[in-house]
Amino acid sequence: MFDRIYMKLVIGNKNYSSWSLRPWLLLRQFNLDFEEIQVSLRAEGIRERIGKYSPTGKVPILLDQGLTIWDSLAICEYVSEHYLDGKGWPQDPGRRAEARSVSAEMHSGFTALRSEMPMNCRARRQAQVSDAARRDIDRIAQMWEYCSSKYSGSGPWLFGGFSIADCMFAPVVLRFLTYGIKISEPGKAYMDTMTNNSHLIDWIAAAKQEKEFLSANETGTDMLGE
Repeated sequence: MFDRIYMKLVIGNKNYSSWSLRPWLLLRQFNLDFEEIQVSLRAEGIRERIGKYSPTGKVPILLDQGLTIWDSLAICEYVSEHYLDGKGWPQDPGRRAEARSVSAEMHSGFTALRSEMPMNCRARRQAQVSDAARRDIDRIAQMWEYCSSKYSGSGPWLFGGFSIADCMFAPVVLRFLTYGIKISEPGKAYMDTMTNNSHLIDWIAAAKQEKEFLSANETGTDMLGE
């Protein structure tokens, strides 16, 4: 553990940047002090803007103790290890292994869902769902149902208490809200837990105040009455 916290988290637009949400939510949920640096995600000059912080040209980026850590899962792992005594993950080894498994699956997969339903906190849309995206949705619902059936007795989050696994799925919850995705009751209960989280509420409120408009992320048809 470090004695003091000097972390800086570089994130993108809160309305669209699903990757940025994940470490931001972890830091907020565990009440860690950090400076938030937000950069525009407009295409023109993006690599130069983000390149001031990391050669990847992508967000999020954590700057801490002379280190530059990129990738949302790597940032969460670093924060858990150095500032939370490992409490970013469940303490039980078996539960922790499963939490890491679903987090890694989310981190590396579900490309159809990501491309067809980009995160857009301001919008309420209808989208054409391909067979591939439907398989992604069904697999996510299956994971949520599994966690609910196994761990709901110890808390409302995927593995009972809040963990990095919940950070990994927070953007998915917002996507399902935006595009009106229907899932089973255990999945709905988990979504309710996530959307009632005060920090996620803060993120959404800030996203709705933003003015940046990225046409590539404005997919689907506006729902009537929204």
